[in-house]
Amino acid sequence: MIDCCSKAGVAMTDFTPFQSLLGGALIGLSAVLLMAFHGRIAGMTGILTGVIPPLSLDWRWRAAFLAGAVLAPLLYVAAGGQIAFSVPVPTLALVVGGFLVGIGVHFGAGCPSGHGICGMARLSPRSIVAVATFMVTAFATVFVIRHVVGG
Repeated sequence: MIDCCSKAGVAMTDFTPFQSLLGGALIGLSAVLLMAFHGRIAGMTGILTGVIPPLSLDWRWRAAFLAGAVLAPLLYVAAGGQIAFSVPVPTLALVVGGFLVGIGVHFGAGCPSGHGICGMARLSPRSIVAVATFMVTAFATVFVIRHVVGG
């Protein structure tokens, strides 16, 4: 459960170690199974581009992977689980952020999931540099937003 709140003017996120561990294990398992059965890397951007026309020859497993990513949280909620979160930024900020991430994915030759989960596991130098860049940029962005801009 992600619950962003304010405590003394500082945005906070609840620490959920067990849910995070389980989620990370499931993501890792899906990445390993995809590599074992299809020889493919579980990067969401690469998977998504294979189902956008023109379709790649292996579009079926890509569509199934994406459907699972969308349907799994819905099934969790239908089974009685709760997913609580708030987004403390305007929709325009989300759109601009998504656009900037898309640019980074293009120039970084992959998305954070592909580089961070699969590339790092393979000790890919390109992925190690990409993840280090993501992290430094994320730290700097949070610092600027929370301490300079005051958001």
